[in-house]
Amino acid sequence: MSTRSIPVPMLNALSLLLVTTALSGVMLLVLSSLAKSEVAGIREWRQANALAVAALLLFAGRGFVPDFLSIEAANALYLGTITLSYAGFRRFLVKRVPWPWLAGGALAAIAGVVFFHHAVESAALRIVSVSLYHGAVCIAIASTLRPQAEPRLRYPFSFTRGAALVLGAGHAWRASFYAIDAYRPYTLLEGSTYNLVFFAIGTLALPALTLGAVMMANARLIAASAHAADHDHLTGAASRRAFFSFAERELARAERRGGGLGLLLVDADHFKRINDTHGHGVGDLVLRDLVERTQQVIRKIDYCARLGGEEFAVLLPDADGRTVLAVAQRLRAALERTPQLATPAGVSYTVSIGVAMLQPGEGLAGLMARADAALYAAKAGGRNRVEAAPEPALEPLSGSPAARA
Repeated sequence: MSTRSIPVPMLNALSLLLVTTALSGVMLLVLSSLAKSEVAGIREWRQANALAVAALLLFAGRGFVPDFLSIEAANALYLGTITLSYAGFRRFLVKRVPWPWLAGGALAAIAGVVFFHHAVESAALRIVSVSLYHGAVCIAIASTLRPQAEPRLRYPFSFTRGAALVLGAGHAWRASFYAIDAYRPYTLLEGSTYNLVFFAIGTLALPALTLGAVMMANARLIAASAHAADHDHLTGAASRRAFFSFAERELARAERRGGGLGLLLVDADHFKRINDTHGHGVGDLVLRDLVERTQQVIRKIDYCARLGGEEFAVLLPDADGRTVLAVAQRLRAALERTPQLATPAGVSYTVSIGVAMLQPGEGLAGLMARADAALYAAKAGGRNRVEAAPEPALEPLSGSPAARA
């Protein structure tokens, strides 16, 4: 009976408030599932949604709980939600959070709420105070989220940035509307159309921004997983799996366009002796140094990968045999120098390199086998040297004199 006496518009506003509370609760659960992911910003986004649930329930209790709780406390908590949301985005991007400016803006907004509740009663001007701060922070979020070059992050960033811009504009419109109409008596849950629209802008802001934050965190986790799968964790070079995938693509491209493709197989000489003499920690430093120096010698389009142990591969697209051999010699000379390692005494090392150029009709297995044979020859020839694989012998035609002989 009492439910039927409640006007339908008020029920709509209250329903919107409760739905938004549920959305914030769901976002809190989703973010909690990412708590151990070590993605920066998750903690602040979780805290923002926890505050939002508390604030929205206090707003919904208007008329049932003391005004201090449903006005001052609720608005203070909700100001904290957008503040923590912005802090989360800054943390995610490894940027400093401007806490003094945020604290100053939030205190000014809550001071306006208190003043227009106790000194001059005006619900409209309380909305203006809160909306100005929310709008400014939304614009700050949008300006922080610059367009991303990485494909996986491009859409999540664009979505969140667009949402922040729309919400910032919406809060500015909301503040302007209520500033002009400040003389009019106003109640939080009144059912006018404009109130429902502005109410949605105020309450749905955090779920929208949190959705973008979850998308960004998920994209970052996927990117990190892909990077871990495609890179050797010790040296940072490409992994064996990634190398073969890249090599197959380059072979197909070389066949289509007729460009040259060179392969270097690089092996650290006497690496077991380094590990046995200086320990595996120093051996790891040698491998990292090898990759770092290799990256300094080769071009950006060349591809360096760790095949396993102390053996590395360097693929050189669009290069002729003379260029590939010159790169191999430069690399051998660069790696012959004594690196300044984090050990009591520097550890010197050298490498042996096998070189092979892709031949017409040759597959990756054949190219690898010839480069490996050249590497074995470099090792057998005294190490710290470069050996080039000879071109594979052509199969004689069945009708040729050599075949008949």
